[in-house]
Amino acid sequence: MARVLALLFLWAFCAGDCLAAERVLTLSFGGEPHRMTAAELLARPDVTDLNVPNDVSYNRKMTYRAVPLLGVLGAALDGDFNTIEARASDGYVSQIPSELVKKGSEGGAVAWIAVEDPGKPWPNLPDRDVSAGPFYLIWEGAQRSAVGNELWPFSVVSLSGVDDPVKRWPQLAVDRSLADDAAERKGQIVFVKNCMTCHRIDGAGYGEMGPDLGRPMHATEYITERGLKALIRNPKAVRTWPQQQMEGFGEEAISNSELDALVSYLAYMGRRKSGGVAFPSKPTP
Repeated sequence: MARVLALLFLWAFCAGDCLAAERVLTLSFGGEPHRMTAAELLARPDVTDLNVPNDVSYNRKMTYRAVPLLGVLGAALDGDFNTIEARASDGYVSQIPSELVKKGSEGGAVAWIAVEDPGKPWPNLPDRDVSAGPFYLIWEGAQRSAVGNELWPFSVVSLSGVDDPVKRWPQLAVDRSLADDAAERKGQIVFVKNCMTCHRIDGAGYGEMGPDLGRPMHATEYITERGLKALIRNPKAVRTWPQQQMEGFGEEAISNSELDALVSYLAYMGRRKSGGVAFPSKPTP
């Protein structure tokens, strides 16, 4: 009897350990979530070796076993949503316009899910002790659709079909009275695309890698305009700490005009919250 109990204990331990180590990607596109293991994805007939000349996460040429996102989603991509939300295990959340993925069949950039083979693990990411696996959303011909680095989420755990962020979090939106070409409105677009991956603002969003930029104080209440721009361009030139993860946004990612618009948007959000204060007062001469 004792031997039987011991065997049952070992079986339960191994089963739990195997489940914990199971590499699963959860897909939620209407109906019940669908879980796909790495083994299932690697066994698909459309899996291929994909060469990436300059991978944005590894900063060098990489080759992956990958499956096309269009093939994995199939008809689900025609659901009642306009955004694919990709969540990573470290709290990074990327908002990918579904139209961008669809254009992959019309000559645009093609989205792929790179799958790490346990038998051929990827190298660790620069300055990290983990790889980009087990699932990494990559793009073939990214330049054809101006796909930015923020749409290359690694360590992805789930993909979901959702409404666009402004519809889900109305507090993100600037007032309707602002002109279509207003800097604040353009900055709202830049914020959603580049900043919401890691930051929330006034509780809007799911990003967990960085602080909420609106709570408890708004960022523009304690950071100057010059300091904010410097922080966005090169965070380590402004402040550093051992667990710092934010990387700077060069002009190829956020142009100078887009940076001005982003700061205008953040200042607008700060004024709306504080009732008039945009940036800290300049020191008196």
